[in-house]
Amino acid sequence: MGKLSTVDQGEIDKFSAMADDWWDPDGKFKPLHQLNETRLKFIRQRSCRHFGRDDDRLDPFDGLSVLDVGCGGGLISEPMARLGGAVTGLDAAPANIEVARLHAAASGLTIDYRCATAEDEAEAGRQYDLVLALEIIEHVADVGTFLSSLGRVVRPGGALFLSTLNRTTKAFLLAIVGAEYLLRWLPRGTHDWQRFVKPSELTRPLRQNGLKVGALSGLVYNPLADRWHLDERDLDVNYILFAAKDG
Repeated sequence: MGKLSTVDQGEIDKFSAMADDWWDPDGKFKPLHQLNETRLKFIRQRSCRHFGRDDDRLDPFDGLSVLDVGCGGGLISEPMARLGGAVTGLDAAPANIEVARLHAAASGLTIDYRCATAEDEAEAGRQYDLVLALEIIEHVADVGTFLSSLGRVVRPGGALFLSTLNRTTKAFLLAIVGAEYLLRWLPRGTHDWQRFVKPSELTRPLRQNGLKVGALSGLVYNPLADRWHLDERDLDVNYILFAAKDG
């Protein structure tokens, strides 16, 4: 029996074709650029609380190893590095890794980008203080294997941050019909509603892999303000979770 893989080649090809747009704030990844500040706010606050760090420091992640799974062009890897983290970025698309490396070099940042997957890191026995899996699980071929790999790469006492889209009617209407067909924020076909994941479908398998969910928050877009914000009561569309492994 061959090794299980979470790679979906169709998804890799789709995002490889858009690789040149990663750092265009008005391009195909504009929603991720807009979402970044809100995702980072949640990650920073929860990480500082978990590791006993001062949230007011300019480098709250100093001394922490960070793994960004499905890093794309490095939109999260770079700010995590600026905040002091020793960042490794993984992506299965070589085109994305090339873009990420070039942009990090031009920005004067040292980030270890690799064309690899979470299961590759797990098989190699590498572990990290902080593992990020943001807007990636809805694109993998095998969710169970992916979650198992994430559990293996979080070191004891470490933490995982995972964000994705909820499989609700509201998410279908806003994230697919609205974002892809009406507003055209994203290319049509970027998302498949059947691959969206309910929070309840993550809690148990994460626990089985040694990770206890400690916080959940919705990532909510306000069209009038053209801004994203955190809302623990609204998990209907985008959401992010924090899970920790016992030390």
